[in-house]
Amino acid sequence: MKTWGILLLLLCLQAVTYAVIGESQTCPAESVGKCDNSDWEGEFFPGINKIKYEGPSSKNPLSFKWYNAEEEILGKKMKDWFRFSVAFWHTFRGTGADPFGAPTKYWPWEDGTNSLKMAKRRMRANFEFINKLGVDWWCFHDRDIAPDGETLEEANANLDEVVALAKELQMQSNKKVLWGTAQLFMHPRYMHGAATSSELGVYAYAAAQVKKALEVTHYLGGENYVFWGGREGYQSLLNTDMERELNHLARFFEAAVAYKKKIGFNGTLLIEPKPQEPTKHQYDWDAATTANFLRKYGLIGEFKLNIECNHATLAGHSCHHELETARINGLLGNIDANTGDPQVGWDTDQFLVDIQEATMIMLSVIRNGGIAPGGFNFDAKLRRESTDVEDLFIAHIIGMDTMARGLKNAATLIEDGTLAELVRKRYQSFDTEIGAQIEAGKADFDFLEKKAKEWGEPKVASAKQELAEMILQSAL
Repeated sequence: MKTWGILLLLLCLQAVTYAVIGESQTCPAESVGKCDNSDWEGEFFPGINKIKYEGPSSKNPLSFKWYNAEEEILGKKMKDWFRFSVAFWHTFRGTGADPFGAPTKYWPWEDGTNSLKMAKRRMRANFEFINKLGVDWWCFHDRDIAPDGETLEEANANLDEVVALAKELQMQSNKKVLWGTAQLFMHPRYMHGAATSSELGVYAYAAAQVKKALEVTHYLGGENYVFWGGREGYQSLLNTDMERELNHLARFFEAAVAYKKKIGFNGTLLIEPKPQEPTKHQYDWDAATTANFLRKYGLIGEFKLNIECNHATLAGHSCHHELETARINGLLGNIDANTGDPQVGWDTDQFLVDIQEATMIMLSVIRNGGIAPGGFNFDAKLRRESTDVEDLFIAHIIGMDTMARGLKNAATLIEDGTLAELVRKRYQSFDTEIGAQIEAGKADFDFLEKKAKEWGEPKVASAKQELAEMILQSAL
């Protein structure tokens, strides 16, 4: 069957599913079938209490085994190392749909619409969730928290109404926005890109949307603002003026910096690298590419990077590699804590549960002295087949526990010092007078040639990689 036929069938299936299943899932359990259009009353997550730390021996799935928010590691509380954040889009807008199947998730509070009333209900559910999970931050795209409009003015008005509620809920719960962003990839107008679109009108619309998203992020006390350019790239160079598009992207970022300063927003601007998907080639391919872009256009002091682990693997790197690249360039600003599947070649946005990977990530974070005002955002979603409300909690709990174990392991490695000593010894030939001259840029080729002739054939020591891996495993 042709692709359009499959898509049409899926749309039909989705409509039928909403009609048959969705309606029965829109009422609270205690409503006994009395479903109406009145506002939601009571808890969104009845029967789930605030998640507490119970220790590694606990068998309670709704408890932390390793994440102990107040525990101090290397002089800093766990909660301050991580600054965990819940991603509104995956947690409250994720449906389980994929290119081959209709949605599988119909949370009890959903009514099957994208109305303002429904948007406010989701926002209240969001705050109950983060309160019970014990997380202090949340992240959002503008079009995830509020419905789009027929006009830009209507879209802005919708956003203002939902943001007003979010502000009220933040004040009541002492929660904060880790970062906000504009969704510049889903609407058909952005099919050629936003800041890199070939259409001037789209460029202007994207600028207006980012302007508003910056304003509401500032209003909500957001500590960062993210640019993820999912459509900022190309499908073919045959019909693309790459240089012009890159120049336009730089001008767009310059305008964002100027507006940030104009409104007094002191948060950090972040760029989130990704190599491809949905475009074949995305301009901010990885951390190194993005750093080079920022240097070329004189923006290096205005932006930092939001490193997503799944994007790192799509670029052919480890998450640790991308974090180290960002860190040594002074650009590590935030981490989207997720992972992909090595057997799947796309952005699966799974919760990170690999303890070794978490340990390597935390080595970079500790070396960086932390990542505040950034944090760890769970840009991760439930698997399509996980459909219980409690799965939302379980997924975040295991993600937080995994990172907590990574932090403890990294601290063990640092306090033990054996791995650091192995690395020091590997480069000890440079801890000499001549090594210092080289590192200070004071050793020219004439001088080095003279020394090479004087010393003869150099001796090359073992790198001890297997020993390094043994040391790492001993800490896990």
